[in-house]
This record gives sequence, C-alpha cells and structure tokens, in this order.
Amino acid sequence: MSDTPKFEVIDRRKMKAQEEQENTPSAKRETTPEAPKEQSSAGPRLVEESRPKPAEQAVETPAQPQEAAHEPEPAPAPTAQETKEQKAAYDASAQRIEDMARAQNPGMGAQPPVTFEHLIQQFYLSGLIQMGVGAQQGERPQIDILGARSTIDLLGVLAEKTRGNLSANEDRMLQSVLYELRMMFLEITGMISMPSVPPPKK
Repeated sequence: MSDTPKFEVIDRRKMKAQEEQENTPSAKRETTPEAPKEQSSAGPRLVEESRPKPAEQAVETPAQPQEAAHEPEPAPAPTAQETKEQKAAYDASAQRIEDMARAQNPGMGAQPPVTFEHLIQQFYLSGLIQMGVGAQQGERPQIDILGARSTIDLLGVLAEKTRGNLSANEDRMLQSVLYELRMMFLEITGMISMPSVPPPKK
C-alpha cells in the first residue's frame, strides 16, 4: 500500500457547459411545469370576443338628421293650362249646384259674386264669435282668446300684403275692422289679467 495520495481530475469545462445549457431559455421552458389542461365541463364558460384593432374599425359617416332625410319634396305648381281647365270645371260645377238650389226654391235670386268685402266680413264675424259675441241671453259667453288673436293676426297679414292694391272703400273697411277687433281684444285681455278683487269683509 503506497502513501501517495490519489488525485481526481475534474474537467471544469464540462461543468461550465452544463451550467450554460441549464440557464438557456429553452431549458427553462422544458423545466417549467405545464399548465393544467382545461377540464371539460357542461357549465357556462366565458367567451372573449375578438375586437378589431382601431385601424381595422370602419370609418363611420356622420348620420344625417331624419327630418332632412325623409323630408318630402314639394309638389310642382300646376301649369297655366291646368289652372285654366280646373277653374272652368269649378265654375261649371258651382253653376249646376246653384241651378239645383234655385229649382227647389223658385223665389231665390242669383247669388252675388264673392268680393274682397265678403272676405273681410268673414274674418270679422269669426273674430266676434271667438270673443264671445252672439251668445244667447243668460248663457255664459264662450271665449276663444287664442283663436281670436289668430284671426286678428291673419287680418293684419292681409292688410300688409294687399297694401297699395286696394280701393279706398276696401282699405277703409279693412282698417276699421282691424281697429274694432283689436280694441275688443284689449278689453277682454285686460279683464283676464286683472287681479281678482277680494270680497268685502263683513
């Protein structure tokens, strides 16, 4: 038995190469435990919808207002020939109705032609009725103050649009009717807006 000590030679290069191999990402992936597989179950599962990227989204055009999109186009005005033919047919039909009425009432004379004064009188009577004129005695007058205002305003529009195109009598009648209806309107609205008077103390 010899006393010479025994030496074991260790190759450090192999150890270093082994360490580098273990530290590589592929080695780490191999050593990492695999994620457990999903267990199939009959219950509900969360499903994530794939949303398009901002670049893939469609460009939205500004929506047009519904009124502008569905607004009907105005009907074309009738031609001069159409107007002439319709006027002739209307006059003939109106004459037949008048003849039938006179046949049943022999004493009835021919109807006078409609004039501008008739139009003013029609507005005047409408305004009076709307402001309660013509109610039976003992009945409470029914007042439509908003309707009366519309009638008076229509007469004002008529006076504005026919200015300079009326005879002296027509213009005088229109201005007189407007003045009278406006005065009645002021009286009624003044009574409506008056504060209620408390009853006298006993």
